[in-house]
Amino acid sequence: MFYTIDTIKSISHSLHSRSRRLVLATGFFDLLHIEHINFLKKAARAGDTLIVGVESDARAKAQKGEGRPIEIQVVRAQKVREYAQYVILLPDDFDNQAAYNSLLSSVRPHYYAVSSHTSFLDNKRLLCKKYGCELVVVHTWNPSVSTTQIVSSKV
Repeated sequence: MFYTIDTIKSISHSLHSRSRRLVLATGFFDLLHIEHINFLKKAARAGDTLIVGVESDARAKAQKGEGRPIEIQVVRAQKVREYAQYVILLPDDFDNQAAYNSLLSSVRPHYYAVSSHTSFLDNKRLLCKKYGCELVVVHTWNPSVSTTQIVSSKV
């Protein structure tokens, strides 16, 4: 089962009431590869419960270009589900401060897990401060492994 930003709220509330330390991570996870897996495993170790937001197909296309995503959001979410207890299908308009506010307000994570190359780290730090969570860099980016490189090598 996958969640939305709205439907994860009651789950998060229940987890908080049981004193679970929630970890939030977000990403595209297009063609789930070893670096994604390493990131997800490290994020999971940062707390008790890992909640992952998977970006929409429209956002993947806008950010990554024509021909992306390689796999549709539901397929990417199914693969991520192997490493996370809860997976959120992020909406197409998850591209602004209000959307991030909505997500962090619903989840209220203890930790927001990111990679060292994550975009907008300063903005995410400010959001974490606003919602009382800690931004943690759990994985150092390895530029030699990416979906773009995997796809290019197959052409």
